[in-house]
Amino acid sequence: MIKKIIRFSAILLTAGMLGGCSGNNTVSSPESTPAPVSSPAPESTDTPSTDSASENSTDGTDSTVSEPEQPEVSEPSEPAVTPINAEPDYDWDKVIALTFDDGPNTETTNEVLDVLEKHQVVASFFLIGNNIDDESAKSVKRAYDLGCEINNHSKSHGYMDKMTAEEIKAEYDYVDEKVLEITGEHTGFFRPPYIAVGDEMWENIDVPFISGLGCNDWDDKVTAEMRVMAIKRNVKDGDIILMHDAQGNHMTVEAIDELIPILKEEGYKFTTVSGLFEAKGITPVTKMIYSNATQQGMWG
Repeated sequence: MIKKIIRFSAILLTAGMLGGCSGNNTVSSPESTPAPVSSPAPESTDTPSTDSASENSTDGTDSTVSEPEQPEVSEPSEPAVTPINAEPDYDWDKVIALTFDDGPNTETTNEVLDVLEKHQVVASFFLIGNNIDDESAKSVKRAYDLGCEINNHSKSHGYMDKMTAEEIKAEYDYVDEKVLEITGEHTGFFRPPYIAVGDEMWENIDVPFISGLGCNDWDDKVTAEMRVMAIKRNVKDGDIILMHDAQGNHMTVEAIDELIPILKEEGYKFTTVSGLFEAKGITPVTKMIYSNATQQGMWG
């Protein structure tokens, strides 16, 4: 009986398994599975690179856009200087030379040059070497370009009559070399500091010495009007006028602005020291110290 029951249960179990395998859960073959629908790729919004544009160029030329060249920036140049027309003339009846000591500097020297340009007269400048630097050299070059003359007043403005031969030469040569660098010319005249002169100086400086008609314009107590009157009262044909363009000497600037028109009205012409000797037909010599181009003695 038990065997019949076991056999029957086995038959039922087998039938159930067969029925599960033959139901509707059929597995489809790969060919029968519908292909998924893919979404279209989004359009690119990137701008084509320059390199791509070059590669895709249809005419074979390089379409790369190059950076524009930047213009070169040049340093500002010094303003052009128009020379003052003051050539010496042998027919001049009354001719004088304005001279200025103790420059150069960037202030008073240029103020003097402004007045000279205004009145169209030239002058001669006697330089102290220790005052020459890169900036004040521009004032020297401006004076030279205007037609003024650049001369020598020693390196240190010391008492050169107390110096040795070597010291005297060094004082003169220092300024001469500086002026040569700036203007391309040597200094042709020497004004000794304090107008102090000794035998060693005559022997070791081989250019003419210059003094001049002064007005004590180095003294602040001497007003601009006093300076004008001192020159006007004493000036004569052939004179070398001695003044100073030292830093801050504004009263001399004021004085020459008044003095030049007065002397022009009196018939005087203005030139440089070398132009003065040329106008008078005189060759200056050494071992003399000139205050007037026509003087006969050693001291004017």
